[in-house]
Amino acid sequence: MSTQSATAGIVVAGGGTAGHVFPAIAVMQGLVDAGVDRARLHYMGAKRGVETSLIPRSGFDGTFVSVTGISRKLSLGALKFVIQQSLATIRSLTLFRRWNVRAVVSVGGYASLPAVIAAVVTRRPIIVVSYDRTPGRASRLAARWSTVTLVAFKESPLRRAVVAGAPLRRSILSVDRTVDSDGARQRLGVPDGRMLVVVMGGSLGSGILNDAVHEFLETHSSRGDLAVLHIAGQQRVNGPSERRGDNSVWYRRSEFVEQAEDLYAAADVFVGRGGASTVHEVAATGTPAVLVPWSGASEDHQVANVRWLSDSGGAVLVPDNDVDEVVAALSALLDDEQQRSAVGSRAREIGEVHHSGEISRQILDAIK
Repeated sequence: MSTQSATAGIVVAGGGTAGHVFPAIAVMQGLVDAGVDRARLHYMGAKRGVETSLIPRSGFDGTFVSVTGISRKLSLGALKFVIQQSLATIRSLTLFRRWNVRAVVSVGGYASLPAVIAAVVTRRPIIVVSYDRTPGRASRLAARWSTVTLVAFKESPLRRAVVAGAPLRRSILSVDRTVDSDGARQRLGVPDGRMLVVVMGGSLGSGILNDAVHEFLETHSSRGDLAVLHIAGQQRVNGPSERRGDNSVWYRRSEFVEQAEDLYAAADVFVGRGGASTVHEVAATGTPAVLVPWSGASEDHQVANVRWLSDSGGAVLVPDNDVDEVVAALSALLDDEQQRSAVGSRAREIGEVHHSGEISRQILDAIK
């Protein structure tokens, strides 16, 4: 599936998961805001990734190639990876000539590699945008050839690193919680006069967060001043998807919410994982948050992401696999208005770097 753009000058490559696709969209939005013609931008990602639905809705052109994740050991899967990457690279070279590509921006993920390798072969500038505190393997590889590497954390190990903040969508960067909260709550259908907990485990969902929601609802069932909006992702969750009552906690579960900005604007407390996009969105919006890094993340990078905030008081970090501790941390933050305010304010201070527009400026300078 693709829309062919004969004039695309900048290819933004990455994907496979929403954690790469949303940053790619943010990079392209930032370049448009900086004066780049939308027709000069083209996305390249995975045919089996979430980008096949997200990119068309974003209004940008996209091409999707057949690639799979990087295999960690010698196997038939590793051979399949090499073959698919090779074929996708050949296709990228063909498209580069057709589009007159001037540069490639890699946002990471296995789906970025064909375009990066094609850029190496054709000697186009490569700009790496890395927003994890512990960069992934695709970003580490691409950074070997990068003209500049744009990072969100000062202590990045990547070559030619320049701190430029994380790529966040316009809708997230424009959130003003003091102004937008009431409208966001109305759009989300949250009853008036209740404190709102938003729980979001990512596009695939989170078992521990789902269990924590269940326990929280049981222990706070009589709290008529509370509302819980549970974004459960694709994971199956037992129990009713809604609970209503004037003298009990209000609850609604959905698989996905398109307008993530409303979640941050409306939440009194946000509960989520430690992916880079989540951490940076919490910081940019100044949302009080309890973050539970996934223990299965490669090189424990989600813990590193969250500590960027929590070590300075910008979030509450709770270790994975302890449901009781998640519920206790959430309850404590809900019941302490002063701490909520302090955590949110500190997060917003740390996240100020994301509002600088430096990513677009650095990309355009590298191309020049």
